[in-house]
Amino acid sequence: MTTQSSSEQPADNSLAEIESLVGQIIRHGGFNLKSTVRKFAAADQDTGAAGIVVDFEGPDSDLLLEKNAALLDALEYVVLKAVRVRDDLYGRISFDCKDWRQVRAEELKLTALMAARQAIESGSPFSLTPMNARERRIVHLALRDEAGVKTMSEGSGPARKVVIYPVTTPS
Repeated sequence: MTTQSSSEQPADNSLAEIESLVGQIIRHGGFNLKSTVRKFAAADQDTGAAGIVVDFEGPDSDLLLEKNAALLDALEYVVLKAVRVRDDLYGRISFDCKDWRQVRAEELKLTALMAARQAIESGSPFSLTPMNARERRIVHLALRDEAGVKTMSEGSGPARKVVIYPVTTPS
């Protein structure tokens, strides 16, 4: 008999619960969507962890992506809280539609680089708009090796944002 490691078993249990709850929400909400839950081995560049993606497609896909994917984010939040996903798995599970997460990540990286240049040129901190933890992390990682700037998250709750500070070198 083959047994799963203790870290794989809860992930697989969560995966089945997530799939079931997402299906119920789609049906009872009257959405014309299809969801696919898949595990992928492509390691996260920092943690080396595999991930799980719940991907949506169908005629109602655009509803999920309106207002910067507010409904997609809300659906992800509600499902993961309802399933009571362990904290160590929480960041490795994401909901996506039409490659929104990848497109948004590229947009955030470009914004971060432009803001860093602005902070360096002006010599003043540059505040980005408030964003969720996942998006703030993308900005921090995009600028971690950028010479001349440092980043910090400031504020609390939904108003938390990344501020990019120019780093002055001693003369």
